[in-house]
Order: sequence, then C-alpha cells, then structure tokens
Amino acid sequence: MPLAQALDDLQAFLGERLSRSKSDLDLHARSESYFPPTPPDAVAYPETTEEVAQIVRTCARYGIPVIGWGTGTSLEAQAQPLHGGVTVDFSRMNRVLDIRPADMDVTVQPGVTREALNEELRATGLFFPVDPGANASLGGMAMTRASGTTTVRYGTMRDNVLGFEAVLADGRVIRTGTRARKSSAGYDLTALLVGSEGTLALVTEITLRLHGIPESISAGICAFPDMTAATNAVMETIQMGIPMARIEFACAQTAQAFNAYAGTAMADQPHLMVEFHGSPESAAQDAARFAEIVADHGGSRFQWSSKSEERTALWAMRHNGYYAILASRPGARAVVTDICVPISQLPRAIEETQTDIAASGLPGPILGHVGDGNFHAILLIDPDKPTHLDIAKDLAHRMAERALRLGGTCTGEHGVGLGKKAYMQAEHGEGWDVMGQLKRAMDPQNILNPGKLVRGN
Repeated sequence: MPLAQALDDLQAFLGERLSRSKSDLDLHARSESYFPPTPPDAVAYPETTEEVAQIVRTCARYGIPVIGWGTGTSLEAQAQPLHGGVTVDFSRMNRVLDIRPADMDVTVQPGVTREALNEELRATGLFFPVDPGANASLGGMAMTRASGTTTVRYGTMRDNVLGFEAVLADGRVIRTGTRARKSSAGYDLTALLVGSEGTLALVTEITLRLHGIPESISAGICAFPDMTAATNAVMETIQMGIPMARIEFACAQTAQAFNAYAGTAMADQPHLMVEFHGSPESAAQDAARFAEIVADHGGSRFQWSSKSEERTALWAMRHNGYYAILASRPGARAVVTDICVPISQLPRAIEETQTDIAASGLPGPILGHVGDGNFHAILLIDPDKPTHLDIAKDLAHRMAERALRLGGTCTGEHGVGLGKKAYMQAEHGEGWDVMGQLKRAMDPQNILNPGKLVRGN
C-alpha cells in the first residue's frame, strides 16, 4: 500500500516525530467552526526546512496528500485533511531567526505566533501589527492573508510579508522576494503564495515588515442609538482621512454578551471601539475630531484613555468576542462568516444582514473591522436541531451574495478553504480557472492541501 510505505519511510527519518496516535489525529482533524472532523493518517513534526522538503518529496513519491498546520485557528476548514494524508505541524519550527532593527524587518519560522514575535521585539522599539485576534502562527496568517483589528492603518499580511522560503510540491526549496522595499524583477511569487492556503507550497521561513511602536496610544468606546448611525459615523471617519489604528464595531447583542462575559456595563446599543496611534498631540487631536463625528451622528460621549491597562482590557474584551457570544448560549455552536464591502456600502450591507438574521429566528450577533468594510456574523445554532445548520448556511450564503452584489468579496479575512469555495466562480469568473491552472502547474499531483480553494481540487 502506498500510504503504509510512505509512513514507514517518514518514520525512518522522523522517528517519534511522526505521530499516528489517536489524540494527535483527532487534534488535527478539526477547525474552530462547524465543519465535521476529518483526521489525517499521520502528523509530522519537522524542525528544519530540509525535513519539510524530505517529507514533501516522500509524499510526492507515493501521491500522499500533505497539509500544513499552524495553530488550528482557521474558520473555513483550511487545515483539515479532507482526503487524509500527512499533516505537517510547524509548532517545532518556532524560532525568531533574525531581527534587523535598522531595516525594520525580521525573519521567522512559520510556527512563531504573533504574540511570541512581539514579545521578542519588545526591546527594539518595533512591533508586528497584524492582529487577527487569535494568537495564530505567522505561517498560518501568511497563508490565509490574515488581517484584523489594526488593518485599517497597517494593512494585511499581503502588505507586511517581504519574502518566503518555501518547499514546492516536488520538494524543491525556493526563496521569494527580497528585503528591499520594492522590486520590479519578474513575477511576484511572494504575493502569489500569500493567501494560497498551503495549496501551492509549504512555507518554512517568512520575512516580515516591522513598524515603530507609537509614541502615544489612546483607545476609547462610544455607543450609538442604532446601527445606521454607527456605520455612518465609520464611513465619515474614513472618508475624512482620520488615521485610525483600529475602529471596531459591536452590535447591541454583542454588547450584551460582553457584559455577561467580562463584567462590563455597556449600554444595550451598537458600539464603536477605536484606537489612535501617534504623538501625544496628534493622538489627542484625532480623538477630538472623532468625538465630533460621534456627536454629529447621535453617539454617546466618547470615552477614551491612554492608560495601558484600560486599553488592554478593551481589546481583550474585543478579542474574546467570539467566546463571549458562544457563552451567551451555552451548548450552542457557531457558524462564523465574514464579508467585506466598499466603505460606502457598509451601512446597507450591515442593515440588510441584520434584517435577514432577525427574520431567520437564529441569534446572530455582528461585530467586525468596520474601518475596512469588513464584518462578521456569528450565527448560533443548536447542534441537536439539524434545521438550524441549514438556516445558518442559508444566511451565510445570502451574506456572500450580498457582498458580491455590492462590489465586495465573499471573505475579507477568513479565507476560502472549503467554506467559501462555492463563491469563487461568482467573485473571480475566468480568474478562478487561472488559479486552477497555476495550481496544476505547481502541484500536478494535487498533493498540497487537496480539496481547497480552487476548482476541481
């Protein structure tokens, strides 16, 4: 049997770092969303690029699927092995390899998490800004083109990855990009791999752009009488060019969940949570300008603070939003989906989505990175009622169609994986076929994360 022979060959050089234990297979069978578990046949724990290349060469020899794994926080089943095979867990490749403060860049292995990197950077006066909420691995973040709360100012992973070392489907090791801030030398292979979800290569090193820690950081929160007022305030803030570092939205249901989970006392209304980076003077001026917009749209008094502990508490609450919402319905599971629209279409998109959810009978709190036109619906279902999952999927389907109709995308940051694959044709047209051609050219055996992202995969 090819699989048995492949696993024997892998065991020969990995030893105990090739696991076939049920607990390991079960751990790597899941995602953080509603998709049913699909276990791999084995889990490999490489420690070097050469070991990753040898794993891929062995699997290619026998036609065995290879799936990359970071921390398992994906929401669209990106890391689930739909056809079995070998999951490559990068948790042991977790070193920060080279920090270059003068050039404001760093090279890391893919298993380094964003929080671990920023801990390592503390003494340099620099930080890595992309913040999806979860303490995800930087390899996983690059492969899903992650973004998050700070994207409105610092961009997504696309804007912050300078280059890769990567292992191709035949085991070749390539380097993409340079540490120069620009290049016109040929195809941009770095950009091609960012967001490829492990379907084109396994990344073994990442070079990232860093940013200076702001001299002053202030954050605040305000409530609005309704959803339209809040989203119109966001639109005006962005159009006026106020340099927001974060501008996050939480609906009234989400505010209730925060109160129960974190012991806060937020009003039962939609809220905006914001942050400003700059000098003490510029941050104060930006906060004052934002407060004027809030008042113009009927918002409550804008409460803001530059105290570190108060800012930390605010963003910890926001980052725990998913768990707070889950806790509001004990025993519930969540279908989590996101869309992104042009900022001018944000009020309409949220209003129509809320109306749709209200008519469904399911709880569906909304929160999101509204400065980018990106928001999430967390659709809560009773796992003992199969019709709930059907209703939630139908709501998510209409959200994706709505985003495309309004000139947006079916996913702003969750990625495609398995969950959003059905919308790729509508969003990309013939471009989706081109993606498939690239996949077949780079992975003719279709061993790298098969079943995800492209047609016929």
